[in-house]
Amino acid sequence: MTSSAITIESLTRRYGSRRGVENINLSIPPGSLYGFLGPNGAGKTTAIRVLLGFLRPTSGRATVLGLDCWSQSARIKHDVGAIPGDLRLWPWLTGRSALALFGRIRGRDIRRRGEELAEELSLDLSVPVRKMSRGTRQKLGLVLCMAHQPRVLILDEPTTALDPLVQDRLRGILRRLAAGGVTAFFSSHTLSEVEDLCERIAIVREGRIVADSTLDALKQQAHHEVFIRWAPGGAPHQAPPFLSLSVHTPECWRGRLSGPVGPLVRFLGECRVDDVRIARPDLEEIFARYYENAPPERGRP
Repeated sequence: MTSSAITIESLTRRYGSRRGVENINLSIPPGSLYGFLGPNGAGKTTAIRVLLGFLRPTSGRATVLGLDCWSQSARIKHDVGAIPGDLRLWPWLTGRSALALFGRIRGRDIRRRGEELAEELSLDLSVPVRKMSRGTRQKLGLVLCMAHQPRVLILDEPTTALDPLVQDRLRGILRRLAAGGVTAFFSSHTLSEVEDLCERIAIVREGRIVADSTLDALKQQAHHEVFIRWAPGGAPHQAPPFLSLSVHTPECWRGRLSGPVGPLVRFLGECRVDDVRIARPDLEEIFARYYENAPPERGRP
């Protein structure tokens, strides 16, 4: 048993002169629901391909369950389940034949567990892939990646094309697996989903990790959002130094608060106010802030 289910140490992967990821470091303990966020081209898929042993690092290393992702990739795959962002399956497969085939490849019978997952995700295993909708194919991919009861899940945009009910069921499955010690490394563009599911997140930009923290800690570090609606004639002429305003009119102010809330409350106590809202930003706002003033992204795998 290792202290980290996934470890990435000074990992760099380049494609000639182009950068995939640059000097990234992560340590993910067993039983984690870990979100990996970034826009297209930021380096998420490159990192995932290294973890799965499909790409060799240019420098640094990555391990899963204490095994090197490149030199011990075959051993790792026994205990890892993965779904790619561009899932493709043979059109002649049905759900049942896929479970039989993947079970033979893995050297174990995964049909019973696969049928249980299919029932939970409302998947008809008798339908051939060529007749499946994109969402139904995604459900089959999820069943196949979890049916062998892996210790680590590496999921690249796993809820693509799933309806909200199935997304909610998948989140329930992942929470249950994590409670049993399974680690889920979860790449997603759906920020509300990551906020609802994941305990810790990393944000990647331009191939580098720009944040790695619990969601609660990120929210504590972020400035409060403030909205003030003034009573007629109540707006002060000048904002206090702890308020940075994006909207500054005689009717309302909107902006960010630096520091604790107390000075703002005292300031407002001396003014005529109709309404005020003070709130921590959600994950979408935090994510956007990490990309404010970022240079235009160059094309990368």
